This record gives sequence, C-alpha cells and structure tokens, in this order.
Amino acid sequence: MEYNFLGKTGLQVSQLSFGSWVTFANQIDNKLSEKLMALAYEQGVNFFDNAEIYAEGKSEELMGTILKKMNWDRTSYLVSSKVFFGDGRKKPNQTGLNRKHIMEACHASLKRLRVDYIDLYFCHRPDKNTPIEETVRTMNTLIQQGKILYWGTSEWSAQEIMEAHMVARSLNIEGPVMEQPQYNMFYREKVEVEFNQIFKTVGLGTTIWSPLASGLLTNKYLGKFPENTRLGREELDWLKERAITEDNLKIVRKLNKLALTLDISLPQMAIAWCVKNPNVSTVILGASKVSQLEENLKSLDMLPVLTDEVLRHIEELLDNKPKKPAF
Repeated sequence: MEYNFLGKTGLQVSQLSFGSWVTFANQIDNKLSEKLMALAYEQGVNFFDNAEIYAEGKSEELMGTILKKMNWDRTSYLVSSKVFFGDGRKKPNQTGLNRKHIMEACHASLKRLRVDYIDLYFCHRPDKNTPIEETVRTMNTLIQQGKILYWGTSEWSAQEIMEAHMVARSLNIEGPVMEQPQYNMFYREKVEVEFNQIFKTVGLGTTIWSPLASGLLTNKYLGKFPENTRLGREELDWLKERAITEDNLKIVRKLNKLALTLDISLPQMAIAWCVKNPNVSTVILGASKVSQLEENLKSLDMLPVLTDEVLRHIEELLDNKPKKPAF
C-alpha cells in the first residue's frame, strides 16, 4: 500500500480506502462486514469512510462495534463521518448544516463509532438554508474541542468551497481541507476541471467515491441485468437510470476488451485509472464479497500497466475528456 498526503495537510491517507455506503447494516451481514474491514486493514488501508445517513446510523454502529472488537491502535487508522442528511429523523434541526444539527450529529456519530474523535468530518451536501459562516464556525469549534481533526465537504461546488475558505480566512479559523466527490471514467468534470484552480491555490484533498460508477465499470451489466447488485437496489434507481445506458455499455464492452488484452480486470483498470490522477488522495472502495475486495485491492499492482500509451487508448475509447477553460 502507498500513502498520499491529504491535499496540503500533513495527514497521510492510503491510496485505497474502504467505505460502508449501501453495504453495512444493509446489503451484507455483520460477519462479512467485519471480514472486509479486517482484510482492508491487513492490506494497509488506513481510512474507513462512513456517514450519519448510511443505514440511518446503523452503519456507524456496526463499524464502531468492529473497531472496538479489532482493538487496532487508534493512531493507525482514520475514520470519517458526514453531516447533513441526518440519521433518518426529519423534524426541524435534525438535518442540515446549522450549528445545532452539526454539534448533535457529531456527538451521535462519536457515540455510534465508539471513538473519542473523528479524523475527517464532511459536510455531506451544501445547505442553502444556513449561512456558510455558521457552518464554518461550527466546524472550527469541533476542531478546537478535539472532536474532529479535519473538516471538508462532499459534493460541493468549487464556488461553495472557496466561499467557505474566504469566510475561514477572514475569521482566521480552519477552512475545509478535503472534498469527497464522485469520480470515475464516466464522471470527470468536477475533479478534472472545476476543482483545478483550488488544487493550485488553497489545496484540496479528495476522497473520491464510486470509482467503478456503482458497478458499471465491471462485467456485471454486459449481459442480462443481474440480481443482488448495488444498482439493483430500489433506493438507487436514480443511479441506475443515469449509469446503465446503451451508449455507456458500448464503451464498457470496449474497455473490458482492452483490460483483457492487458491481463487485468476491468475494475482493476478503472480503479488504477483513478489513482493515476495526482489530485486524487484516496479511492474509496466498497465491497459485498471478500473476493471482490481482494481483487480491487490489487489494483495498485496494476499501475505500471497503465502506461502513457494505454492511457491514451482509454481516452480514445471514453471520448469524454472534459474541456478546460481557455483562460
């Protein structure tokens, strides 16, 4: 396992990390969840991703139980949570980025995860109803209290991130240091173009999600739609409709053919492609099988296969390189 610095911070994060979205306390049983976390840790993964909304808090409870049982050295791993959507309750102040919800959500996540502090705390979405100064001040308060170490955003725009930085700078307090965007061969604009200036100026770590486009960048969907897959879940119909199109499948078939000629799997090629981007701090892996995680963790071994020539070939097959502004 190799490690990257998280943006301009001094924090080192494994190039591959492990997340619990959809799977923990939902798609897979508790014993398998434990096996997957143990395997990831044994292979050098030091970042485990979670959120208050995942399985309405049960994902954090399960991860906390596993962390307690494993009794790993707390200095050897990072754990995250995210605040905005709440844990299933929908009354006023039980969601959003107002001071009350952020403080209460953080305390609840600490309790569920069974840790004294959360390493990375994300604002899961921007909140149009809360002044950004209120959110920035509250995150800084949590850092001062030692309840979180770093704060960042997830699926915020470059403009929103920079507004948070401007507020933090004017108040001489901590601004966001990382963002968790979707990034894969089919979803590139935000990481490759929109955040380009932020990488150069204030710096931005990225903990990217969905490197396999929710399973599209595998061979699962090349034939008849399979059962018991992530995109087959009712709550993810929005992802399925966006991902499983005939045009996308045509590209995936060509990519799969290329991967076979390189003697690697399509998922390994897709994950390694994400890791190749120097602005990607860590790629979050999800898994519902031990064999799946074992295969995907080997993606780093495939990095030498992705030569400049192979990358150009991939670019030709994708034909979707985002255009950068001329200025």
